[in-house]
Amino acid sequence: MQPDEGFTFEFNSREPVYLQVVRHFKVWIATGRLKAGQTIPSRRELAVLAKINPNTAQRAYREMEEQRLIVTEGNSPSRITGDERVLRSVRSELLEEAVDRFLELIRPIDVSTDELVALVRQKHAARNGGNSGHD
Repeated sequence: MQPDEGFTFEFNSREPVYLQVVRHFKVWIATGRLKAGQTIPSRRELAVLAKINPNTAQRAYREMEEQRLIVTEGNSPSRITGDERVLRSVRSELLEEAVDRFLELIRPIDVSTDELVALVRQKHAARNGGNSGHD
């Protein structure tokens, strides 16, 4: 990922910025914008790119290292992990979080699982031109 590749950061005030940076990286991994072994910007470059404090960038990288999303060896640039198990878990984690938020939002509506699944299938198919892709 280089600064000219169009990676943009949008932040909210609900959670710490360093965790939002980690989330951006997870989304880019899950969507294939970042690939296993790909070099990522230095902490300083990230701070400039995301317009955040360098200490915040450092904290985000430390968090990603702890989660094994990135690997930093010696003075070499940090890279996206090659651990397939970790990479697969990123997509599952994001999907699970989205479903949890969705379920929390609709809890007051008291809707059945069948009704939900039917609506999700309908909306998913409509967004994919009538082809749900996974059934």
